[in-house]
Amino acid sequence: MKLKKKTFFQIHSWIGIRLSILFFIVCFSGTLATLSHEMDWLFIPSIRATPQSELAPRNLMVSNFRDAYPKGEITFWLRTDEPYLCDIIYKMEDGQRSYVFANPYTGKIQGEAQITFQRFFRDLHYFLFVPFQIGHFTVLIFGFLLLISLVTALVFYKKWWRKLFELQTGKGNLVLFRSLHRLIGLWSVPFTLLFSITGIWYFLERANVGDIGKTTNPKPPVIHGFEADKAGIDANNLDYDRAVRVAKKQIPNLVVGDISPKSGKSGSIYLSGKSNVPLVRQRANRVYLNPNTYKVIKTQKATEIGTVMFLNDIADPLHFGYWGGLTTKIIWFVFGLAISLLVLSGIWITLKRKALKRKKSKKKIMGVWRYVNWGFFAIMLLFMYYILIDRYKASITAMVIISIGWFLFLAAAYYIFIYRLNKVVQKIT
Repeated sequence: MKLKKKTFFQIHSWIGIRLSILFFIVCFSGTLATLSHEMDWLFIPSIRATPQSELAPRNLMVSNFRDAYPKGEITFWLRTDEPYLCDIIYKMEDGQRSYVFANPYTGKIQGEAQITFQRFFRDLHYFLFVPFQIGHFTVLIFGFLLLISLVTALVFYKKWWRKLFELQTGKGNLVLFRSLHRLIGLWSVPFTLLFSITGIWYFLERANVGDIGKTTNPKPPVIHGFEADKAGIDANNLDYDRAVRVAKKQIPNLVVGDISPKSGKSGSIYLSGKSNVPLVRQRANRVYLNPNTYKVIKTQKATEIGTVMFLNDIADPLHFGYWGGLTTKIIWFVFGLAISLLVLSGIWITLKRKALKRKKSKKKIMGVWRYVNWGFFAIMLLFMYYILIDRYKASITAMVIISIGWFLFLAAAYYIFIYRLNKVVQKIT
Protein backbone atom coordinates (compact mmCIF):
# COMPACT_ATOMS: atom_id res chain seq x y z
CA MET A 1 0.00 0.00 0.00
CA LYS A 2 2.89 2.35 0.78
CA LEU A 3 4.41 1.71 -2.62
CA LYS A 4 1.11 2.55 -4.27
CA LYS A 5 0.84 5.86 -2.48
CA LYS A 6 4.45 6.64 -3.28
CA THR A 7 3.72 6.02 -6.95
CA PHE A 8 0.81 8.42 -6.85
CA PHE A 9 3.03 11.00 -5.19
CA GLN A 10 5.64 10.57 -7.92
CA ILE A 11 3.01 11.04 -10.63
CA HIS A 12 1.72 14.16 -8.89
CA SER A 13 5.25 15.59 -8.59
CA TRP A 14 6.16 14.63 -12.16
CA ILE A 15 3.26 16.61 -13.61
CA GLY A 16 3.95 19.58 -11.37
CA ILE A 17 7.67 19.88 -12.05
CA ARG A 18 8.17 18.56 -15.60
CA LEU A 19 5.41 20.73 -17.07
CA SER A 20 5.62 23.49 -14.49
CA ILE A 21 6.07 26.54 -16.71
CA LEU A 22 3.32 25.66 -19.19
CA PHE A 23 1.04 24.48 -16.37
CA PHE A 24 1.33 27.84 -14.61
CA ILE A 25 0.79 29.87 -17.80
CA VAL A 26 -2.37 27.91 -18.64
CA CYS A 27 -3.79 28.25 -15.11
CA PHE A 28 -2.85 31.89 -14.58
CA SER A 29 -3.99 33.05 -18.03
CA GLY A 30 -7.38 31.44 -17.39
CA THR A 31 -7.55 33.19 -14.04
CA LEU A 32 -6.88 36.58 -15.63
CA ALA A 33 -9.32 35.82 -18.46
CA THR A 34 -12.05 35.53 -15.84
CA LEU A 35 -11.85 39.26 -15.08
CA SER A 36 -10.54 40.40 -18.47
CA HIS A 37 -13.68 42.42 -19.23
CA GLU A 38 -13.15 44.25 -15.96
CA MET A 39 -9.53 44.92 -16.96
CA ASP A 40 -10.87 46.51 -20.14
CA TRP A 41 -13.15 48.71 -18.01
CA LEU A 42 -10.24 49.67 -15.76
CA PHE A 43 -7.61 50.43 -18.40
CA ILE A 44 -9.68 51.47 -21.45
CA PRO A 45 -11.86 54.48 -20.49
CA SER A 46 -13.67 54.55 -23.84
CA ILE A 47 -15.21 51.13 -23.21
CA ARG A 48 -17.00 52.24 -20.05
CA ALA A 49 -20.76 52.74 -19.97
CA THR A 50 -23.04 54.04 -17.23
CA PRO A 51 -26.06 51.70 -16.88
CA GLN A 52 -29.41 53.32 -17.63
CA SER A 53 -33.01 52.12 -17.62
CA GLU A 54 -33.39 52.03 -21.41
CA LEU A 55 -31.19 50.88 -24.27
CA ALA A 56 -30.58 52.93 -27.38
CA PRO A 57 -32.00 51.62 -30.68
CA ARG A 58 -29.47 49.47 -32.47
CA ASN A 59 -30.16 51.28 -35.72
CA LEU A 60 -29.07 54.53 -34.06
CA MET A 61 -25.80 52.88 -33.08
CA VAL A 62 -25.31 51.64 -36.63
CA SER A 63 -26.00 55.11 -38.01
CA ASN A 64 -23.36 56.56 -35.70
CA PHE A 65 -21.00 53.77 -36.74
CA ARG A 66 -21.44 54.65 -40.43
CA ASP A 67 -20.80 58.32 -39.69
CA ALA A 68 -17.63 57.54 -37.74
CA TYR A 69 -16.33 54.90 -40.15
CA PRO A 70 -17.68 55.47 -43.69
CA LYS A 71 -15.44 52.72 -45.08
CA GLY A 72 -15.82 50.34 -42.16
CA GLU A 73 -17.98 47.21 -42.28
CA ILE A 74 -19.72 45.50 -39.35
CA THR A 75 -18.72 41.84 -39.16
CA PHE A 76 -19.92 40.99 -35.62
CA TRP A 77 -21.78 42.72 -32.81
CA LEU A 78 -20.92 41.70 -29.26
CA ARG A 79 -23.14 42.76 -26.38
CA THR A 80 -21.57 41.57 -23.15
CA ASP A 81 -23.43 40.50 -20.03
CA GLU A 82 -21.71 43.32 -18.11
CA PRO A 83 -24.03 46.38 -17.97
CA TYR A 84 -21.07 48.69 -17.34
CA LEU A 85 -19.41 47.96 -20.69
CA CYS A 86 -20.02 49.25 -24.19
CA ASP A 87 -21.09 46.99 -27.01
CA ILE A 88 -18.12 45.85 -29.06
CA ILE A 89 -18.68 46.07 -32.81
CA TYR A 90 -16.13 44.19 -34.90
CA LYS A 91 -15.10 46.49 -37.74
CA MET A 92 -13.37 45.43 -40.93
CA GLU A 93 -11.71 48.20 -42.92
CA ASP A 94 -9.04 47.79 -45.58
CA GLY A 95 -8.62 44.16 -44.60
CA GLN A 96 -7.93 45.00 -40.95
CA ARG A 97 -10.19 44.16 -38.01
CA SER A 98 -10.59 46.42 -35.00
CA TYR A 99 -13.00 46.72 -32.10
CA VAL A 100 -15.36 49.68 -31.91
CA PHE A 101 -16.95 50.65 -28.58
CA ALA A 102 -20.60 51.70 -28.88
CA ASN A 103 -22.50 52.86 -25.80
CA PRO A 104 -25.64 50.68 -25.58
CA TYR A 105 -27.56 53.36 -23.65
CA THR A 106 -26.74 56.49 -25.67
CA GLY A 107 -25.83 54.96 -29.01
CA LYS A 108 -22.63 57.00 -29.10
CA ILE A 109 -19.43 55.62 -30.61
CA GLN A 110 -16.87 56.14 -27.83
CA GLY A 111 -13.68 54.78 -29.37
CA GLU A 112 -11.92 51.79 -30.85
CA ALA A 113 -8.97 49.49 -30.17
CA GLN A 114 -6.91 47.03 -32.16
CA ILE A 115 -6.89 44.56 -29.27
CA THR A 116 -8.42 44.40 -25.80
CA PHE A 117 -7.36 42.76 -22.54
CA GLN A 118 -10.25 40.33 -22.94
CA ARG A 119 -9.16 39.31 -26.42
CA PHE A 120 -5.50 38.94 -25.42
CA PHE A 121 -6.08 36.76 -22.37
CA ARG A 122 -8.73 34.64 -24.06
CA ASP A 123 -6.35 33.97 -26.96
CA LEU A 124 -3.51 33.19 -24.56
CA HIS A 125 -5.62 30.81 -22.51
CA TYR A 126 -7.40 29.39 -25.55
CA PHE A 127 -4.42 28.39 -27.67
CA LEU A 128 -1.26 30.10 -26.30
CA PHE A 129 -1.07 31.95 -29.64
CA VAL A 130 0.37 28.78 -31.17
CA PRO A 131 -1.48 27.93 -34.44
CA PHE A 132 -2.19 24.71 -36.35
CA GLN A 133 -4.28 23.28 -33.45
CA ILE A 134 -1.04 22.63 -31.54
CA GLY A 135 -1.76 25.38 -29.05
CA HIS A 136 -5.39 24.36 -28.59
CA PHE A 137 -4.62 20.76 -27.78
CA THR A 138 -1.62 21.68 -25.62
CA VAL A 139 -3.92 23.74 -23.41
CA LEU A 140 -6.69 21.15 -23.40
CA ILE A 141 -4.37 18.30 -22.40
CA PHE A 142 -3.85 20.15 -19.14
CA GLY A 143 -7.49 19.45 -18.33
CA PHE A 144 -6.54 15.78 -18.03
CA LEU A 145 -3.32 16.58 -16.18
CA LEU A 146 -5.15 18.80 -13.70
CA LEU A 147 -7.59 16.00 -12.94
CA ILE A 148 -4.75 13.48 -12.54
CA SER A 149 -2.97 15.87 -10.18
CA LEU A 150 -6.11 16.18 -8.08
CA VAL A 151 -6.80 12.45 -7.89
CA THR A 152 -3.21 11.48 -7.10
CA ALA A 153 -3.01 14.13 -4.37
CA LEU A 154 -6.17 12.87 -2.66
CA VAL A 155 -4.87 9.29 -2.78
CA PHE A 156 -1.46 9.84 -1.21
CA TYR A 157 -2.59 12.54 1.26
CA LYS A 158 -3.84 10.46 4.19
CA LYS A 159 -7.22 11.36 5.69
CA TRP A 160 -7.26 14.69 3.90
CA TRP A 161 -10.86 15.40 4.94
CA ARG A 162 -9.67 15.84 8.53
CA LYS A 163 -7.12 18.49 7.63
CA LEU A 164 -9.28 21.23 6.12
CA PHE A 165 -8.26 23.61 8.89
CA GLU A 166 -4.73 22.38 9.61
CA LEU A 167 -1.81 24.73 8.95
CA GLN A 168 1.56 23.80 10.43
CA THR A 169 3.65 26.75 11.62
CA GLY A 170 6.82 27.16 13.61
CA LYS A 171 8.58 24.20 11.97
CA GLY A 172 10.48 25.97 9.24
CA ASN A 173 9.59 27.44 5.87
CA LEU A 174 9.58 24.14 4.00
CA VAL A 175 7.04 22.59 6.36
CA LEU A 176 4.95 25.77 6.21
CA PHE A 177 4.96 25.76 2.40
CA ARG A 178 3.98 22.09 2.29
CA SER A 179 1.18 22.63 4.78
CA LEU A 180 -0.08 25.73 2.93
CA HIS A 181 0.12 23.86 -0.38
CA ARG A 182 -2.09 21.09 1.02
CA LEU A 183 -4.52 23.49 2.69
CA ILE A 184 -5.07 25.58 -0.44
CA GLY A 185 -5.34 22.40 -2.48
CA LEU A 186 -8.05 20.95 -0.27
CA TRP A 187 -10.20 24.08 -0.32
CA SER A 188 -9.75 24.32 -4.08
CA VAL A 189 -10.90 20.75 -4.79
CA PRO A 190 -14.39 21.68 -6.13
CA PHE A 191 -12.94 24.27 -8.51
CA THR A 192 -10.03 22.08 -9.56
CA LEU A 193 -12.57 19.38 -10.42
CA LEU A 194 -14.76 21.87 -12.28
CA PHE A 195 -11.92 23.37 -14.31
CA SER A 196 -10.52 19.95 -15.22
CA ILE A 197 -13.88 18.46 -16.26
CA THR A 198 -14.81 21.46 -18.42
CA GLY A 199 -11.30 21.42 -19.89
CA ILE A 200 -11.71 17.75 -20.79
CA TRP A 201 -15.08 18.57 -22.36
CA TYR A 202 -13.43 21.21 -24.54
CA PHE A 203 -10.93 18.57 -25.63
CA LEU A 204 -13.70 16.15 -26.59
CA GLU A 205 -15.48 18.91 -28.49
CA ARG A 206 -12.41 20.03 -30.45
CA ALA A 207 -11.33 16.45 -31.18
CA ASN A 208 -14.94 15.72 -32.20
CA VAL A 209 -15.03 12.59 -30.08
CA GLY A 210 -18.38 10.89 -30.63
CA ASP A 211 -19.36 13.70 -33.03
CA ILE A 212 -19.61 16.11 -30.09
CA GLY A 213 -17.96 18.88 -32.11
CA LYS A 214 -20.36 18.55 -35.03
CA THR A 215 -23.39 18.26 -32.75
CA THR A 216 -22.57 21.35 -30.71
CA ASN A 217 -21.40 23.52 -33.60
CA PRO A 218 -23.99 23.11 -36.35
CA LYS A 219 -23.45 24.93 -39.61
CA PRO A 220 -25.68 27.99 -40.11
CA PRO A 221 -28.50 27.55 -42.61
CA VAL A 222 -27.85 28.69 -46.16
CA ILE A 223 -30.37 30.80 -48.07
CA HIS A 224 -30.59 29.16 -51.45
CA GLY A 225 -31.31 31.41 -54.40
CA PHE A 226 -30.80 34.61 -52.46
CA GLU A 227 -29.70 37.50 -54.70
CA ALA A 228 -27.83 40.07 -52.69
CA ASP A 229 -27.66 42.52 -55.55
CA LYS A 230 -31.44 42.63 -55.82
CA ALA A 231 -31.94 43.93 -52.30
CA GLY A 232 -28.72 45.90 -52.10
CA ILE A 233 -28.39 44.98 -48.43
CA ASP A 234 -25.08 44.94 -46.61
CA ALA A 235 -24.16 44.54 -42.95
CA ASN A 236 -24.16 48.31 -42.39
CA ASN A 237 -27.67 48.77 -43.78
CA LEU A 238 -29.56 45.96 -42.09
CA ASP A 239 -32.56 46.83 -39.93
CA TYR A 240 -31.13 45.53 -36.67
CA ASP A 241 -34.08 46.67 -34.56
CA ARG A 242 -36.47 44.74 -36.79
CA ALA A 243 -34.26 41.67 -36.60
CA VAL A 244 -34.27 41.87 -32.81
CA ARG A 245 -38.07 42.19 -32.70
CA VAL A 246 -38.52 39.14 -34.90
CA ALA A 247 -36.09 37.11 -32.80
CA LYS A 248 -37.83 38.03 -29.54
CA LYS A 249 -41.12 36.77 -30.94
CA GLN A 250 -39.56 33.36 -31.55
CA ILE A 251 -38.15 32.80 -28.05
CA PRO A 252 -40.05 33.89 -24.92
CA ASN A 253 -38.16 36.30 -22.63
CA LEU A 254 -35.24 36.50 -25.06
CA VAL A 255 -32.76 39.31 -24.45
CA VAL A 256 -30.79 39.53 -27.68
CA GLY A 257 -27.07 39.85 -27.16
CA ASP A 258 -24.71 39.06 -30.01
CA ILE A 259 -25.55 39.52 -33.67
CA SER A 260 -23.67 38.17 -36.67
CA PRO A 261 -24.73 39.92 -39.90
CA LYS A 262 -25.11 37.96 -43.09
CA SER A 263 -21.91 36.70 -44.64
CA GLY A 264 -21.37 36.53 -48.41
CA LYS A 265 -24.34 36.29 -50.77
CA SER A 266 -26.11 33.39 -49.11
CA GLY A 267 -25.70 34.00 -45.38
CA SER A 268 -28.33 34.56 -42.73
CA ILE A 269 -28.52 37.02 -39.86
CA TYR A 270 -27.62 35.13 -36.69
CA LEU A 271 -28.87 36.41 -33.33
CA SER A 272 -28.23 34.87 -29.93
CA GLY A 273 -29.15 35.85 -26.39
CA LYS A 274 -30.23 34.95 -22.88
CA SER A 275 -33.67 33.70 -21.91
CA ASN A 276 -35.07 32.43 -18.61
CA VAL A 277 -32.94 29.27 -18.74
CA PRO A 278 -30.15 29.56 -16.13
CA LEU A 279 -26.45 28.76 -16.59
CA VAL A 280 -26.42 28.47 -20.39
CA ARG A 281 -24.50 30.95 -22.55
CA GLN A 282 -26.08 33.17 -25.19
CA ARG A 283 -25.53 30.69 -28.01
CA ALA A 284 -28.01 28.28 -26.41
CA ASN A 285 -30.69 30.50 -27.98
CA ARG A 286 -30.25 31.06 -31.71
CA VAL A 287 -32.41 32.68 -34.35
CA TYR A 288 -31.45 32.76 -38.04
CA LEU A 289 -33.16 35.29 -40.30
CA ASN A 290 -33.22 35.92 -44.04
CA PRO A 291 -31.43 39.30 -44.43
CA ASN A 292 -33.66 40.17 -47.37
CA THR A 293 -37.10 39.42 -45.90
CA TYR A 294 -36.33 39.09 -42.14
CA LYS A 295 -38.28 35.85 -42.13
CA VAL A 296 -37.21 33.18 -39.67
CA ILE A 297 -35.14 30.39 -41.22
CA LYS A 298 -34.26 28.44 -38.11
CA THR A 299 -34.73 28.75 -34.34
CA GLN A 300 -32.94 27.02 -31.49
CA LYS A 301 -34.38 27.41 -27.99
CA ALA A 302 -32.40 26.69 -24.82
CA THR A 303 -35.48 24.94 -23.44
CA GLU A 304 -35.46 22.41 -26.28
CA ILE A 305 -31.77 21.60 -26.86
CA GLY A 306 -30.45 18.09 -26.32
CA THR A 307 -28.19 16.92 -23.50
CA VAL A 308 -24.93 17.24 -25.45
CA MET A 309 -25.78 20.76 -26.60
CA PHE A 310 -26.84 21.73 -23.07
CA LEU A 311 -23.58 20.47 -21.57
CA ASN A 312 -21.64 22.40 -24.19
CA ASP A 313 -23.57 25.61 -23.52
CA ILE A 314 -22.97 25.52 -19.76
CA ALA A 315 -19.25 24.74 -20.12
CA ASP A 316 -18.10 28.33 -20.72
CA PRO A 317 -20.19 29.96 -17.95
CA LEU A 318 -18.98 27.32 -15.48
CA HIS A 319 -15.36 27.37 -16.62
CA PHE A 320 -14.98 31.16 -16.52
CA GLY A 321 -17.56 31.83 -13.81
CA TYR A 322 -19.60 34.52 -15.55
CA TRP A 323 -22.95 32.76 -15.07
CA GLY A 324 -23.67 34.80 -11.93
CA GLY A 325 -22.26 38.15 -12.93
CA LEU A 326 -19.38 39.98 -11.25
CA THR A 327 -19.86 38.16 -7.92
CA THR A 328 -19.21 34.69 -9.32
CA LYS A 329 -16.43 35.99 -11.55
CA ILE A 330 -14.59 37.30 -8.49
CA ILE A 331 -15.07 33.97 -6.69
CA TRP A 332 -13.76 32.08 -9.75
CA PHE A 333 -10.83 34.49 -9.97
CA VAL A 334 -9.88 33.92 -6.33
CA PHE A 335 -9.91 30.14 -6.65
CA GLY A 336 -8.19 30.30 -10.03
CA LEU A 337 -5.48 32.35 -8.35
CA ALA A 338 -5.33 29.75 -5.57
CA ILE A 339 -4.77 26.96 -8.09
CA SER A 340 -2.07 29.03 -9.81
CA LEU A 341 -0.39 29.46 -6.41
CA LEU A 342 -0.67 25.70 -5.93
CA VAL A 343 1.40 25.24 -9.07
CA LEU A 344 4.02 27.73 -7.88
CA SER A 345 4.25 26.36 -4.34
CA GLY A 346 4.41 22.82 -5.70
CA ILE A 347 7.29 23.80 -7.97
CA TRP A 348 9.14 25.39 -5.05
CA ILE A 349 8.67 22.42 -2.73
CA THR A 350 9.71 19.86 -5.33
CA LEU A 351 12.65 21.88 -6.64
CA LYS A 352 13.95 22.45 -3.14
CA ARG A 353 13.66 18.77 -2.23
CA LYS A 354 15.36 17.66 -5.43
CA ALA A 355 18.02 20.37 -5.22
CA LEU A 356 19.09 19.16 -1.80
CA LYS A 357 19.38 15.60 -3.08
CA ARG A 358 21.23 16.45 -6.28
CA LYS A 359 23.57 19.16 -5.13
CA LYS A 360 26.53 16.81 -5.03
CA SER A 361 25.86 15.32 -8.48
CA LYS A 362 25.29 18.79 -9.98
CA LYS A 363 22.64 17.39 -12.31
CA LYS A 364 19.90 19.58 -13.73
CA ILE A 365 16.74 19.05 -11.69
CA MET A 366 14.28 19.15 -14.59
CA GLY A 367 16.60 17.44 -17.05
CA VAL A 368 15.46 17.63 -20.66
CA TRP A 369 12.06 18.97 -19.57
CA ARG A 370 13.71 22.27 -18.76
CA TYR A 371 14.32 22.73 -22.49
CA VAL A 372 10.84 21.43 -23.41
CA ASN A 373 9.17 24.04 -21.20
CA TRP A 374 11.33 26.99 -22.14
CA GLY A 375 11.49 25.92 -25.79
CA PHE A 376 7.70 25.89 -26.05
CA PHE A 377 7.58 29.18 -24.17
CA ALA A 378 9.96 30.75 -26.71
CA ILE A 379 7.87 29.42 -29.62
CA MET A 380 4.75 30.81 -27.94
CA LEU A 381 6.31 34.26 -27.66
CA LEU A 382 7.38 34.25 -31.31
CA PHE A 383 3.90 33.36 -32.52
CA MET A 384 2.35 35.81 -30.06
CA TYR A 385 4.32 38.75 -31.40
CA TYR A 386 3.65 37.66 -34.97
CA ILE A 387 -0.12 37.48 -34.38
CA LEU A 388 -0.17 40.76 -32.48
CA ILE A 389 1.62 42.51 -35.35
CA ASP A 390 0.09 40.73 -38.33
CA ARG A 391 -3.49 40.01 -37.25
CA TYR A 392 -4.21 42.66 -34.65
CA LYS A 393 -1.86 45.43 -35.79
CA ALA A 394 -1.34 46.12 -32.09
CA SER A 395 -0.10 49.57 -31.16
CA ILE A 396 3.39 50.21 -29.84
CA THR A 397 1.88 50.98 -26.43
CA ALA A 398 0.12 47.61 -26.32
CA MET A 399 3.27 45.81 -27.41
CA VAL A 400 5.32 47.55 -24.72
CA ILE A 401 2.79 46.71 -21.99
CA ILE A 402 2.65 43.06 -23.03
CA SER A 403 6.45 42.87 -23.23
CA ILE A 404 6.81 44.37 -19.75
CA GLY A 405 4.36 41.79 -18.43
CA TRP A 406 6.40 38.90 -19.82
CA PHE A 407 9.64 40.49 -18.62
CA LEU A 408 8.26 40.64 -15.07
CA PHE A 409 7.17 37.00 -15.38
CA LEU A 410 10.66 35.92 -16.44
CA ALA A 411 12.35 38.08 -13.79
CA ALA A 412 10.13 36.66 -11.04
CA ALA A 413 10.73 33.09 -12.25
CA TYR A 414 14.50 33.60 -12.25
CA TYR A 415 14.54 35.26 -8.82
CA ILE A 416 12.32 32.68 -7.09
CA PHE A 417 13.29 29.42 -8.72
CA ILE A 418 16.96 29.99 -9.54
CA TYR A 419 18.52 32.77 -7.47
CA ARG A 420 16.44 32.44 -4.30
CA LEU A 421 16.31 28.64 -4.41
CA ASN A 422 20.10 28.37 -4.75
CA LYS A 423 20.54 30.71 -1.80
CA VAL A 424 18.23 28.60 0.36
CA VAL A 425 19.91 25.32 -0.62
CA GLN A 426 23.39 26.70 0.03
CA LYS A 427 22.29 28.01 3.40
CA ILE A 428 20.88 24.64 4.45
CA THR A 429 23.86 22.59 3.27
